[in-house]
Amino acid sequence: MEKSRVLVVGGTGYIGRRIVRASLAQGHPTLVLIRPEVGLDIDKLQMLLSFKAQGARLVEASLDDHAALVAAVAQADVVVSAMSGAHNRSHNIHLQHKLVEAIKEAGNVKRFIPSEFGVDPSRMRHALEPGRVTFDDKMEIRRAIEEANIPHTYVSANFFAAYFCPNLCQMRTLVPPKEKVHVYGDGNVKAIFVDEDDIATYTIKSVDDPRTLNKTIYIRPQENILTQNEVIAKWEKLSGKVLEKVHIPADEFLASMKGTDLANQVGVTHFYHFFYEGCLANFEIGEDGVEATLLYPEVEYTRMDEYMKIYL
Repeated sequence: MEKSRVLVVGGTGYIGRRIVRASLAQGHPTLVLIRPEVGLDIDKLQMLLSFKAQGARLVEASLDDHAALVAAVAQADVVVSAMSGAHNRSHNIHLQHKLVEAIKEAGNVKRFIPSEFGVDPSRMRHALEPGRVTFDDKMEIRRAIEEANIPHTYVSANFFAAYFCPNLCQMRTLVPPKEKVHVYGDGNVKAIFVDEDDIATYTIKSVDDPRTLNKTIYIRPQENILTQNEVIAKWEKLSGKVLEKVHIPADEFLASMKGTDLANQVGVTHFYHFFYEGCLANFEIGEDGVEATLLYPEVEYTRMDEYMKIYL
């Protein structure tokens, strides 16, 4: 079967660059959107040129130039958005709406994967403020996609491993703690950790798969469904060092955000849902969803003890 042409928007980002590599590795004709302003960012420009050297085609268009964006989208069968909203949330939402409008007008796209890749926002309508806005924004884009009748797949990839695993789920650090570790509640709530390259692999696997059309694909590698205690134990076994455990009750954890900046407050509310409620793994996948590792058992996903070895 002929592989779909994949256009990646946000191809120099943290997940985007992996999506581009996975698309090329799986033999898709791969297009990467290049924005005019990228010429001022040497790192992004060189990354784009390296994709070109590997066989990708660079397609220039500004997300604020509707005609150019429609022309770019018209060259692809599948559009994957990997734009990050980490630095400017409202701008990201604005750009994603622009992309949805262009896909609707082009009328040729067989599949659109919006920039989600985390918790399924449809299951987070109860989320606490101020972190709730993250999930509300994603639902806003979903509504726009569905109102425009755009074929789609939503990717729920759970935890990006680098952000949650080697740091043993600690806030405000990305490296393993040396002496003590904060444990949320009893530390026995299940979470799901996924290697970022595996996220990209599963995402690209799904783009031509009729089983994932208009569904949410949940990436749940069985051996990476772990409690915080299990993650800590894996690190202690690898490092040969036992850490002091400081258990934090739920009310104390939520109280810790009082008087802090907005970014920290958002982080605290998200962590509360992850590690006290267990929002990643406390539900069964229904008929609107499919599970990636069951669809694609041939993918050899990375286990978290292997992932953490580079941090020794």
